[in-house]
This record gives sequence, structure tokens and C-alpha cells, in this order.
Amino acid sequence: MINYLINLFFPKVCDGCHSILLQNENVFCTICRHEMPLTQYHLNPKNEAVKKFYGKVDVQFASAFLYFNKKGMVQELIHNLKYKGHEEIGSVLGQWYVEDLKELQLEVPFDAVIPVPLHKRKFKERGYNQVTTFGKAIATGFEIPFDENLLIRKVYSKTQSKKNLLGRSENIENIFDVKFTETNHNKHFLIVDDVLTTGATIEACSRALLKIPGVKISVICMAMANS
Repeated sequence: MINYLINLFFPKVCDGCHSILLQNENVFCTICRHEMPLTQYHLNPKNEAVKKFYGKVDVQFASAFLYFNKKGMVQELIHNLKYKGHEEIGSVLGQWYVEDLKELQLEVPFDAVIPVPLHKRKFKERGYNQVTTFGKAIATGFEIPFDENLLIRKVYSKTQSKKNLLGRSENIENIFDVKFTETNHNKHFLIVDDVLTTGATIEACSRALLKIPGVKISVICMAMANS
């Protein structure tokens, strides 16, 4: 009865279009779920996400779940996740995508999921890392650890969204580091992030992780900017 009254006066709405969710819908309405701009990159070993890292850093596998377009549905989802505390969006997207990824029966299994970290100050300001729920859902699906302590962000920096490619690269080149032990040697780490744009942030994360002997890197993002 209490839940009924809550839903009556404060109905749950779709994070994509803001329509009221039906009883069997969760986070996204059925229409939005069917209209999600899926990249299907995981089916193409030479996809656009992989090309972002050609000649920069060696990645074993790279993919993004959705296309990100300005003023589109995915931008609304990422905004709600990143700035409005709707962390459930990351969980649902991660649960959805990991099922697609598992169907590939990837030849090289991952040893742990590593989220792109926030600086302590940024984490305190926001209260959470927007990548956490997505990364945990991926880790749970693959039955591997989610490690948010290995990779650290040393320098506080403002948003990268308004910087050009050169400015971003210069700004983030040395702001990540790793705290590792011998148990982290020879591992295959899966880096997860929200939106893949220039690839500079993940490249910097990868270079930090590659300080660990024998490490391999793969990348999965919620979305990729549609060029």
C-alpha cells in the first residue's frame, strides 16, 4: 500500500524521455529501450573505439555500448547519471551490455575491472563516481573483481568537455598513477568510463597501468561520441 501511494504521488519516470514508467519497466521505458543507439562495436574487432588508440597505446579490446550525440537520448542519460545522482542508469546499461559481451566468448578473459577514477576533491563534490555502477555491473557479469583502488587520479582538474584535443592531452598526461603490488603483475585490466571522445583520458589511464609489469589493457565505455 505504501509503495502504491508513493508511485501514485511520485511516479517513476523514464530517464530517457521522462514518460511515466509502467509497472514492468525499470529506468527506461520500452520505447526508449528499443530506440537506444547501439553501436554493436563489440562485433567488430576493428571498430571506431579501437581506432582511437592506434599508434598511441596497445589495447587488446575496445568497445562502447551506445552512440553519444549532442541533445540526444544518450546525452540525457549520461547527464542524469553524472549530475543528478541517477546511478541506476549505470547499473542497467552495464547489466545489458555485459550479456552482449558474454555472447562473444572472448578469447582473452579480463582479470579485473578498473574505473577511470575521480580525484578525491571531485568525488567529495559529486558524492560518487558516475562510472562505478556501470563497472560493477560489468564485473559482476564477468564474475571478476571491481578494483577502484589500483588506479588513482593525482591532480584535480575541471571538466574536459570544453577543451580541444591538444589541450585535453596536455592536461591529463600525468595526472594518473597506480598503487600496485606483485599480485597485480601480468594481469589483464578492463578500464571502464562513461563517454569516449578523444581517448586521451583512457590513454593516460592505460599508460599509468602499463607501469605494472606484464599488464594488458582493454576498454569498455558506456558511449562514444559520434564523429
